[in-house]
Amino acid sequence: MSVTGGMKCVKYLVFFFNFIFWLCGLALIVVGIMVQVSLNKTLKITDPTASAAPIILIGVGVVIFFISFFGCCGAFKENHCMVTTFAVLLSLIVIVEIAAAIVGYVFRNKLSTIVHDSVTDMIAKYEKSTPEFKETVDNLQHNLKCCGVNGSSDWKNFTSKENSVPDSCCKNVTKGCGIETMTDSDKVYQQGCSAAMETFLKNNILWVIVAAVVIAILQLLGIVFACCLIKGIRDGYEVM
Repeated sequence: MSVTGGMKCVKYLVFFFNFIFWLCGLALIVVGIMVQVSLNKTLKITDPTASAAPIILIGVGVVIFFISFFGCCGAFKENHCMVTTFAVLLSLIVIVEIAAAIVGYVFRNKLSTIVHDSVTDMIAKYEKSTPEFKETVDNLQHNLKCCGVNGSSDWKNFTSKENSVPDSCCKNVTKGCGIETMTDSDKVYQQGCSAAMETFLKNNILWVIVAAVVIAILQLLGIVFACCLIKGIRDGYEVM
């Protein structure tokens, strides 16, 4: 027996919310992959825990992607078992997301240490590294408009010529522009990359938090509507 009246509306709301979840899951997968690729290209992180965030994003995205597809089928077919399973799984996802948020808040102060250690390691390995690695460091300094770990003076042993830095530290990059210009603030960036990277990450984390809150609200609404649909389907069976 099909649901009727108000439950018909709830059915389509569940279907609609599941479609939104499906898109959110896909978005999380894409964002997680982009963050992971970005970290590998711009920052050679030595602490494996730094990759936890993008991996969690990808994992949650995959789970939501399949759960939402399951929920769409259940709502469309008005299958009590499938809708119930969807509601339970979505509730578990919300619990996991809350736990992840708490863990992220607890370890938020570790961000500075991870970034500082990673940038320090990159600068130390610069001279004896591969061209690809040097390009990564150069891109980091050029894109974030920074130089060294804490400042341009971190490159004091860069070459035999004193007071020199890599050309990527220059505000206007040209061949040899970093030679003997370490302390020249008109030509070379003086801010360290550790502080610049930390600021960049914190600014972008804000958008991640906003997106997470919006998705969580949608998920809670989805659970409520799913429970209403479950009741409507069960009542339909009892009438039969």
